[in-house]
Amino acid sequence: MTKVWFDEDMIELKIDVSDGTSMVSTKVYVGYDPLDESVRDLDVFKTHVHGGLLDIRFGEFGPEWASGAFHARFHFPKPGRLFITCKLQSEFADFAKKNVASEATLFLQTEPDLLDNFIRELKSLSAKRNDEAHLEAI
Repeated sequence: MTKVWFDEDMIELKIDVSDGTSMVSTKVYVGYDPLDESVRDLDVFKTHVHGGLLDIRFGEFGPEWASGAFHARFHFPKPGRLFITCKLQSEFADFAKKNVASEATLFLQTEPDLLDNFIRELKSLSAKRNDEAHLEAI
């Protein structure tokens, strides 16, 4: 996640997701309160290593919303293994006689220690001390 733009109410993030084969990118708008809430939720979730589930959403899906959308479902099916399903949607644009958006779903795996690093970077991004947050997939 990379900060593209911000003001006092919200931040625009460019979110790049790669599973090692495919890479998908979108831009989303998110308010600081929902971003802070996501950081708090992730901080709690990281201790739920026995079957924990958490959904994070930035932006909204559909043509009536500005910019794109991002949804990630974090799941610990067993300790030490974190699976993440990422759904991304681009901004809607005219295409022939339709208004369309590109969409993709990617499936990632990572580890609890790498999630800890991501949470620290996301806290720093939310606090305006850093412009990027990375979650490394394995």
